[in-house]
Amino acid sequence: MAVEIAIETPLQDDVRGLVEELNATLLELTPPEHCYHLTVEQMAGEDTSVFIARDNGLAIGCGALKRHDGSVGEVKRMYTRPSHRGQKIGAKIVERVEALARSEGLKRLVLETGDRHAAAWTVYERAGFSRCGPVLDYPDSEWSVFYEKSLA
Repeated sequence: MAVEIAIETPLQDDVRGLVEELNATLLELTPPEHCYHLTVEQMAGEDTSVFIARDNGLAIGCGALKRHDGSVGEVKRMYTRPSHRGQKIGAKIVERVEALARSEGLKRLVLETGDRHAAAWTVYERAGFSRCGPVLDYPDSEWSVFYEKSLA
């Protein structure tokens, strides 16, 4: 497997396509008013670093670190194409997000995911995240599951 993961701009056509797939997948499982998508333009902001996984040049996965006040980082936009699932790509992206957060001195990582995303829960729990109450400014909702991990 020649999968490479690097920080890239999300403002590339193939990455836009990947994010469109991610959004469509989420909307199959969660009502739109409970989806908290960052657009690719928001993902390109100074406060966010986007990791893209590529298999021989093809964009097949993504994830991002969004920085918040109070030395908190948020894991966002995690997705692996169905063709490449089961290869631990999500786990590798989470490792890269965490390593970057630690290198920048962030003290805590948090995330919001859907209530029907059991595969995502497995990735986060294996990476040492624990379920918690609502994080940042997310509403408490039956559609959301929240995780946190101390980096201190």
